[in-house]
Amino acid sequence: MRGKIIKGIAGFYYVHAEDGIIYECHAKGIFRKDNQKPLVGDDVEIVVTHEGDKEGNLIRIFPRKNELIRPAVANVDQALVIFAVKEPEPNFMLLDRFLIMMEQQNVPVAICFNKMDLASPGEQEKLEEIYGRCGYQMLFVSAAKGEGEEEIANLLKGKTTVVAGPSGVGKSSITNLLHGEEEMETGEISKKLKRGKHTTRHSQIIPLGEETYLMDTPGFSSLYLLDMEQDDLKGFFPEYAQYEENCRFLGCSHTHEPDCAVKAALKEGKISKLRYENYKLMYEELKEKRRY
Repeated sequence: MRGKIIKGIAGFYYVHAEDGIIYECHAKGIFRKDNQKPLVGDDVEIVVTHEGDKEGNLIRIFPRKNELIRPAVANVDQALVIFAVKEPEPNFMLLDRFLIMMEQQNVPVAICFNKMDLASPGEQEKLEEIYGRCGYQMLFVSAAKGEGEEEIANLLKGKTTVVAGPSGVGKSSITNLLHGEEEMETGEISKKLKRGKHTTRHSQIIPLGEETYLMDTPGFSSLYLLDMEQDDLKGFFPEYAQYEENCRFLGCSHTHEPDCAVKAALKEGKISKLRYENYKLMYEELKEKRRY
């Protein structure tokens, strides 16, 4: 029987099968032998071993459309990355790393800024200037006030969307808002650290409607760029593309070369200084990694 893994906990995989029942399944040893780990989002084949207790064995994983490393999920149509405008303050380096990671996997990304009820005047315009000009779709919502639900619902409709972001930004609150019930446990911001407590402890799929699924994932606090050469990094900053052909040197890294059109655009305010500084830091990180 076919099904989809909607949750995996401590070696058990919960499969939403084609008969509408969720079975608790063990993975066969062949997956370990083949070094293949079942992931949330996998389309699988199971054999039911106990109808009454809704238990079964997972015997086959069908080919994946894609596979993300972190969060570790499969068969994703798009990503919705959620950050708060305040409490906690947005970590733009983390956001840029996530955008690059999704682009590496060819997964389209929309950026959602939550807690707009806490935003300073002009905050939305500032964020739109940084990321809107890069071509990313942006949403500004307040889960606490119930604002932005329809906009998010329209974005998600008919797709499997992985929802990710640091702890404490309101991912679970937004999920609950869309689902119409307390599907996820929500947590408070730690008053002392102003950081989120980790409330989502495992990735899981939440059905929202016909062919519409949310993959909720544990909060992340750090991401590292994998499998990338330093010279490839600039390709993940789409705002550079229109200027690059005017650089003096072919293959310009936009870091130290003279007559660099990207740096000229930066001086003229056409490119975000914040994004450029993050680019330089990541470029040096990749350069250092290559040395070792």
